[in-house]
Amino acid sequence: MTGARAVADASETLDFGILNVAFDGRVLRPRPWTAMQSNWAAELATSAPAGPILELCAGAGHIGLLAAVLSGRRLVQVDSSPAACEFARQNADAAGARDQVDIRCGDIEEAVRPDERFPLVIADPPYIPRAEVARFPDDPLTAIDGGQSGLDVVVACLDVAGRHVMDDGACLLQVRGPSQVAAVRPLAHARALVVDSVRVADDERAVALLRPTSADRWTS
Repeated sequence: MTGARAVADASETLDFGILNVAFDGRVLRPRPWTAMQSNWAAELATSAPAGPILELCAGAGHIGLLAAVLSGRRLVQVDSSPAACEFARQNADAAGARDQVDIRCGDIEEAVRPDERFPLVIADPPYIPRAEVARFPDDPLTAIDGGQSGLDVVVACLDVAGRHVMDDGACLLQVRGPSQVAAVRPLAHARALVVDSVRVADDERAVALLRPTSADRWTS
């Protein structure tokens, strides 16, 4: 095991929007393009109902943290990796937002209480099909391996979002470009969610906006 798949010797930092975030090889290196997801969440927050943002598969926490800092919203972050949760705490501290952030280390399907509802859900699941993960030797497997189809954790995030997003709320789901959006549409529909719009970075990177099928449409 080499590169980021081994226990890292030291952490790094990089600029992510207005933040400076720390990480090491045990978590996925922050991708600058994902600030698009943070900025979109902050845009949505201006007209979304009151309440905190929920981030699933938060990793080092930078995407949700930037959205929370930009919007002034509280933030609940969930990740199953203890290393990711530690960096999420460290990055919230560095941003002066630790009191604004509730970090829960555990399975995304168990870390959210049955009665909790959120106006905005951010989901950053691994979405690479297992047969292709060797293309990314510097990334930790748990952060990129989406199962045989690439959709295993995407489906888990849709399950959680479908149960916990407010009726007039929204979910921003990171996906593997427009082709994976097509696969997500029927999966979302089965969970009473609909793909409302998509912002594309390139053929392999995009963010889909999903809303509950019962939602009153509000400006995005």
